[in-house]
Amino acid sequence: MSEPTSRPRVLVFGRYNPDGVAALRERFDVTAIEERDVALVPDAERGAIRAVAVAGHLPNAAIDALPALEIVGHFGVGYDGVDAAHAAECGVAVTNTPDVLTDEVADTAVALLLMTVRDLVRAEHHARSDAWEREGAFPLTRFNLRGRTVGIMGLGRIGLAIARRLEPFGVAIRYHNRSRRTDVPYSYDATLADLARESDVLLIAAPGGAETEGAVNAEVLGALGPEGILVNIGRGTVVDEPALIEALERGTIGAAGLDVFADEPRIPEALRALPNTVLLPHVASASRDTRRRMGDLVAANLAAWFAGETLPTPVPESADAGLTRRLAKS
Repeated sequence: MSEPTSRPRVLVFGRYNPDGVAALRERFDVTAIEERDVALVPDAERGAIRAVAVAGHLPNAAIDALPALEIVGHFGVGYDGVDAAHAAECGVAVTNTPDVLTDEVADTAVALLLMTVRDLVRAEHHARSDAWEREGAFPLTRFNLRGRTVGIMGLGRIGLAIARRLEPFGVAIRYHNRSRRTDVPYSYDATLADLARESDVLLIAAPGGAETEGAVNAEVLGALGPEGILVNIGRGTVVDEPALIEALERGTIGAAGLDVFADEPRIPEALRALPNTVLLPHVASASRDTRRRMGDLVAANLAAWFAGETLPTPVPESADAGLTRRLAKS
């Protein structure tokens, strides 16, 4: 089959960053649907779609319904919303956007940690309202970072960037990964419960997916203890949310700072009502500059694929399947 002379057609599946859409339109013919339903794509276009750009979930049924699909560009470093193994079985490559958001997420993680440790959200409200004048000084905060140990679950690109930012604070740093790293000076714990037991702060920078779902459970929270603080900028599914709510209500742990949740954008009322929490609406990478870089990387991956060049950032499942560059179609 000869190659089409027109620009490749890309489906933007679901809501997507506007700058990212603009970057795609510069290189490709784009069909965009806000709802995640491939049936909304006109029949005349469905057979021509050779790439999908998506931020979040892409059902396997959508992959199966696009007969000409060759590649999926995922807008985000965590790609648990895309079944990359299924895509590989279908001969469809998957890419993500690592590195370009690492610094932004690491900056936010440190900010969220400080906000939680020093109760800065309530302190800001105390200043913004007239409470300072009416009630006096804001109460002394229960926690600080002096002499603390921060345990990081997931010492990948982002986890390591967080650790390096925390070093000047004088905290001890520990970590838990699937395997020990040989290139870092930090103490390693073989289990997540051990990491929690040895830490004052448990900071989650791990990806989502079946391997990590519910990993931070009642046992781990109990090991963290009543003076412990949980911070999560990884994936909401990593934390057993009902167990976390119970631990915060009962004082099993001291506080939590969360940028991600199990069922976004829905946050349980019980969690929103707790005073010992800081809740952010999944904004760790949400600066326009960083999101623009992410969109540019999605577009660059798709362009490399259609040019027959090596993909800049294929996910491991695609690399394992040999889907790192486009092969000539017969």
